[in-house]
Amino acid sequence: MIGAIGVVSTVNAGADQIASPPEASSAPAAADAPDSSDPDIPIADEDLDATPPPKLPWGDAPKKIRAGRDGASSKSLKDQGLSAALAEPDSSLVPEAVEAPKGRSIKGGVMKSEETDEVPPPPQPLGLKAETKVNYLYNVGSTAADSAGVYANITIGKPELDKTDYHTLAELALQSADGQQTVEVGWTVDRLVNGDDDPHLFVFHWVNGKPTCYNKCGWVQADGEINPGATLSYGVTKKFGIQYYDKGWWIAYDTSWIGYFPESNWNDQGVKFNRSGYVQVFGEVATISDNPCTDMGNGTDAVKDAAARVSSVSFIDGPTTDKIDMYIRSTNSKIYPVSPISLRSFRYGGPGSGFC
Repeated sequence: MIGAIGVVSTVNAGADQIASPPEASSAPAAADAPDSSDPDIPIADEDLDATPPPKLPWGDAPKKIRAGRDGASSKSLKDQGLSAALAEPDSSLVPEAVEAPKGRSIKGGVMKSEETDEVPPPPQPLGLKAETKVNYLYNVGSTAADSAGVYANITIGKPELDKTDYHTLAELALQSADGQQTVEVGWTVDRLVNGDDDPHLFVFHWVNGKPTCYNKCGWVQADGEINPGATLSYGVTKKFGIQYYDKGWWIAYDTSWIGYFPESNWNDQGVKFNRSGYVQVFGEVATISDNPCTDMGNGTDAVKDAAARVSSVSFIDGPTTDKIDMYIRSTNSKIYPVSPISLRSFRYGGPGSGFC
């Protein structure tokens, strides 16, 4: 049994979005693309019976995730050696998708900022305006890759999120060559989306350069597994993967398939998207400050061995490991440095500006 969920869209696009890095120029957005986050756009019945790949992207047979009870905190999961908190899709503990900022890194550059009418939930300073500019900072590893999927090892942290900021996250993003079609999986600390300061699993996708929403828009849940929005343990490194197979882009976390985004999410908008052209792995902080106090990664400076890591980026039916040469960079190395380890691995993040 597989269930589909659809909800509302994300934030208002701003003008100051793309700044080109040295290796590429910006790809133009599709100005007249339909809004794929419209909750009235149905998922076709034939897309609800897709079969997951027999093996996870890294070659292991799927098995149940070592999950804790509904409502378990990240600390209790860590103390018990568990991976995630299990919550059924209709549980009251599953976060509702809300309008919340989501940054973006593509071949042409990064989304630097945008306007949103959402503000971080309490606690927050009095007088915070309803109209707020969100700034995004990144540590990014990227490479061109024609593939059927990608996976990587990513450290899950519990970084401190400043009371005025929106989120701090790490993710794996598989994209079309022009960056207009994207599937994302990762973990995030985000009070707007999840209601607490723990790291949570998230999924997201973009159609024709337009955002959808966290965890539910166009998503089909696999039966009996943890759902997007699940609380995660921290201080551990887990495998995250994305793979095209049988009608959609499947998402893998740890030891299991979580669910998938049907290819009809793109096909219905006139787009064929069943191969990657570009892949990125990155840490991201969404902040209202030019000198944020929010941690990225696990809050440890990237130059130190104890810092959060992205490692062993690998492809399915794509480039072999000896052909991967990731472009690794920080958009503000003074606040959030990045430290390459190898062609496929890097340490990232830090404690923010330090003036907190």
